[in-house]
Amino acid sequence: MSDRRVPPGLTVVPGVDSLVTDHGPLFAVVGVFDGLHVGHAYLLRHLVDEAARRSARPAVITFDHHPDEVIVGSAPPLLVDPDERVRLLGEAGVAVAIVQHFDAALRVTPYDAFIGRITRRTRLAGLLMTPEAAFGHERRGTPDALTALGAASEPPFDVVVVPPFTLDGHAVSSSEIRRLVAAGDLAGAARLLGRPLSVVGRPNAGGALGFAMPLALPPPGAYPVSVEAVDDGGALSAIAHVENGGRLVLDRVPWPDRALRVVF
Repeated sequence: MSDRRVPPGLTVVPGVDSLVTDHGPLFAVVGVFDGLHVGHAYLLRHLVDEAARRSARPAVITFDHHPDEVIVGSAPPLLVDPDERVRLLGEAGVAVAIVQHFDAALRVTPYDAFIGRITRRTRLAGLLMTPEAAFGHERRGTPDALTALGAASEPPFDVVVVPPFTLDGHAVSSSEIRRLVAAGDLAGAARLLGRPLSVVGRPNAGGALGFAMPLALPPPGAYPVSVEAVDDGGALSAIAHVENGGRLVLDRVPWPDRALRVVF
């Protein structure tokens, strides 16, 4: 990730095994956080508040790619690439973003062993969870299990459970946002994201953007967009042509040698 895409005050750590004492104390939440939608924003507000109550640093433990790649053999197209996710986490007030590699070994790691990898390296002040949240092998790391683990740990850590977020009585999910994007309902997707859909890529020959990972795109067609240079904030209007096969071509490429953010 370019340093210019890391907001001031955010520390990015490449996995829990790279934590050191000075990173803590941490008050953390675990999740994919694909899209950083309004439900995630709700969680992050609670995270920042609960961390402040404990004089801890708000931390997110997320993953370098979607866990479904390992769990079910294929992953859905992402709503934000990993670098953009980290940028948005920093803008939401997260102080430490721990980007954990998700592989077959992590999949079968028990929740208490995973927490132990954190607490052996830095102090854990607590975890934020929702009632249905769980992690670790066979999803045994439930709020009740982690509350018991926290009480038995030395020093102990808290588990704070917050109610699920709903919008108009419905849960907000990344899968629903992907469905709206695929259907061409970009206004509906923006409402759940809390901002317009955007993708980041680097232009190649012919004006097509290359993406680090498959990203969610609307149906084939021409779309008015804003194109921003990621590293300096310059922006202009353009037309993005979404083609079959997930190819996105800009009608003009103002910065051919820079990462570009295309905002629908």
